Amino acid sequence: MMRSDNCGNHPMFRPPGEAESLILRVVDGCPSNTCSFCGMYKGVPYREYSTDAIREEIREAAAEWPGARRVFLADGDAMKLSADLLRLILTELGQALPRLIRVSLYANGSSILAKTPRELQELRELKLHTLYMGLESGDPTILASMHKGEAVPDMVLACQRAQACGLRMSIMILLGLGGRDRSSEHATATAQALNAMQPRLLSALRVVPVEGTTLAADVQAGRFNLLSEYGTVRELRDIVAALELERTVFRANHTSNILPLEGRFPKDRERLVSELEEELAAGALDRQGPGPMPLWL
Repeated sequence: MMRSDNCGNHPMFRPPGEAESLILRVVDGCPSNTCSFCGMYKGVPYREYSTDAIREEIREAAAEWPGARRVFLADGDAMKLSADLLRLILTELGQALPRLIRVSLYANGSSILAKTPRELQELRELKLHTLYMGLESGDPTILASMHKGEAVPDMVLACQRAQACGLRMSIMILLGLGGRDRSSEHATATAQALNAMQPRLLSALRVVPVEGTTLAADVQAGRFNLLSEYGTVRELRDIVAALELERTVFRANHTSNILPLEGRFPKDRERLVSELEEELAAGALDRQGPGPMPLWL
């Protein structure tokens, strides 16, 4: 990963798929920063960088990595920047990096819907390529309990609108976000939302109680019951079995996942379901507790 020097005193985050990209920070923190499960930007005030600061960062990055072909605009929800500022950033990146082929960023449903279809098309023409958005769950009750601050219908519409404008959507869901109490509702509603979205990329991660988050405190206090290892694999099986996706690359190979999986929909759906059912039948999964959790995410 190539990082610009303007990385501040707090960690910089990017999706696994952007490991080879030049990471260019244009905002600090996340404009929402209320999700109970997320500790990425805790204690980091949201701040949009000035035009002059962004121009200087682009200039310095281009001098150090003139051959960069891919850029990721960090941090959380850079899509919230105005369409005018995003146009300026993309234009100057294109001028400074002659080999540039694509630019990607994190987005929320609300920040996508704040742009008109014409604005989204213009951004695509300037090489904006992939928007990474966390659906997390298709169940409104779960999202409300986790203080997500985004409505399922809005996220569905945002995905549909962005892809209609030529942008590629990468959607993330969190296995176990409903705990033991709402696992069934989580699986059913999440599959329904994804079927409506038809994202080009789909990633399934397992919810992990990160120290310092509200979710971790709720787990410690017994207010949230983590899904068992067996229940998590069963939940993913139920989601995959209900997916009717026409052209989606699927991955569940994050360090948090119990069973690494990947495939393409629709052709690999039955294979994925079969692999999950084999894992459920093998008898090795913990039916009482969540099993080993990753030491890092």
